[in-house]
Amino acid sequence: MQAVAPKFGIRFTALAAKCLAIAALSMTAFAVRADEVGDVQKLLSAGKNTEALQRADQFLAVRPRDPMMRFLRAISLSQAGRIPESITAFTKLTEDYPELPEPFNNLAVLYAQQGQYDKSRNALEMAIRTNPSYATAYENLGDVYAKLASQAYSKALQIDTRSAVAPKLAMIRDLFPKERGGTAVAGLTNSNTPTTTPALAPAPLPPPATTKPAPVPAPAPVPAPTSKPTPPAPTPVEAKAEATEREVESALQAWAAAWSKKDLNAYFAAYSRDFNGGKTRKAWEQERRDRIQEKRSISVKLSKVNVSINGNKASVRFRQDYKADSLNISSGKRVDLVRTGGEWVIVKESSGS
Repeated sequence: MQAVAPKFGIRFTALAAKCLAIAALSMTAFAVRADEVGDVQKLLSAGKNTEALQRADQFLAVRPRDPMMRFLRAISLSQAGRIPESITAFTKLTEDYPELPEPFNNLAVLYAQQGQYDKSRNALEMAIRTNPSYATAYENLGDVYAKLASQAYSKALQIDTRSAVAPKLAMIRDLFPKERGGTAVAGLTNSNTPTTTPALAPAPLPPPATTKPAPVPAPAPVPAPTSKPTPPAPTPVEAKAEATEREVESALQAWAAAWSKKDLNAYFAAYSRDFNGGKTRKAWEQERRDRIQEKRSISVKLSKVNVSINGNKASVRFRQDYKADSLNISSGKRVDLVRTGGEWVIVKESSGS
């Protein structure tokens, strides 16, 4: 957790009528002062939503586009019971900063509270598309699907009482706490407290081996060297592997440089022809083009690059520092590449890895 950007978020777990809670927001180092953000956080944690909202409004009067404070303001609205205003605030945040998954997740929670499960599902799918490693959104999506299944099974049972869906409906309802006469209702629980959702039993450990391992022979004594040994020269295989790793890292650094320069031709050329980001290639390129061109300036720097080679495939994990206008995000990332026509191109990328 960065001192200048406390992490917040919302998570939807058990079905119970409860209020929105502050959890973890995977955004760091926003251009806000730590004391002002920290003060609003403390007010929210103490349930002083009116004071938190006033402080947020004062800050946003000077910096109206700051995403972190807008996020906190939307939370204060939801905790104050001003749900329509909170939905509007989170929706506007997703429009202005579509690269952030947390506003989509929180918007989904608010929709689920109102029984709008289709909208909730769509918002969670957007959160996952933005960050495929966002575990909370996957958990929330599972809860939403369970509620949709419960509604469908209930409708089937109303139409045909002889239907075989009754055991399925009972199984889904057993996953969640029962309230109001046994009717499961959508709600939220504080992610910092234990939930009532039952945990899966751990897999059994394998039985111990019945045979004793062969004793390891004692190593032969090594004579003391008379002089400092010269490190062995790398073998041809090792030298080739090192050269390949450098090629992969060079391709990745060129991709980051093209992104920083907003050189769209070089940026798109860094991806394989069939890369589409979960949609048609044309739609993906247009979305990326719009997001990149709307920024006044962009800086993308890679660090802690770790390359793993397997034939003509490569997997790279690294730290990405992304800056665009007032937005500043540092996050872990994984990129998979393949060698095509003598060039390494990206076939898959995910955040938070």
